Amino acid sequence: MNSPDQIIIDFALRGDAVGLHALIKELAVFERAENQVILTADELDDDVFGANPKCKVYTAKCEGVIVGMALFYGKYSTWTGSCVYLEDLIVSEQWRGKGIGTRLFLEVAKYAAETNAGRLEWQVLDWNDSGIAFYNNLDAVLDNSWVNCKLTREQLSQLMRKNGL
Repeated sequence: MNSPDQIIIDFALRGDAVGLHALIKELAVFERAENQVILTADELDDDVFGANPKCKVYTAKCEGVIVGMALFYGKYSTWTGSCVYLEDLIVSEQWRGKGIGTRLFLEVAKYAAETNAGRLEWQVLDWNDSGIAFYNNLDAVLDNSWVNCKLTREQLSQLMRKNGL
């Protein structure tokens, strides 16, 4: 196995979408939600590298192979202004515990600091003990006072039909 000191952290490049998508699917298996990934590699490629990018991605590569990623985007808070939201921090299972996740996280934190973000936010599943320990080691505040809300693409369609929109 290659050494973690051979890891290069940088922004994703066009052509990385297939490798990124594979990591996303690996994360979905870990999170017991493998059937919920509906995003394709082509859609991801367009969302990251298309004419209207929706997010940014840092990759961790060893000899050109993606072994980790941090996908994030800007959001806005009415209290603090511009913020950065870390959607996913993923390190391939065989590369975990080697400091790669910390390096990716710190790169996103550096981006947030350099862009004067009011805060950096993310979520971790309440049963993900290793993820919680990881963020605790970074002195992060884990706030369980908020309830997560969402509507899926299908639910949005139903809501629009229901309300004549």
